[in-house]
Amino acid sequence: MGEKVLERFPAGGPRGSWPAEECAAALRAEGRHATVVMDLRTDAFLVVVPAGEEN
Repeated sequence: MGEKVLERFPAGGPRGSWPAEECAAALRAEGRHATVVMDLRTDAFLVVVPAGEEN
């Protein structure tokens, strides 16, 4: 089925800052199945949802 990337956040954010986790938590509060994954190739955190749930 796959996943859709909704947001990207650089991994080098300020210490104690978790913008990807905060974004995913806000989406989960809306009832969406958002998760955070690390893209090692681009050194970024990605907020993803199952494909077909991106709207």
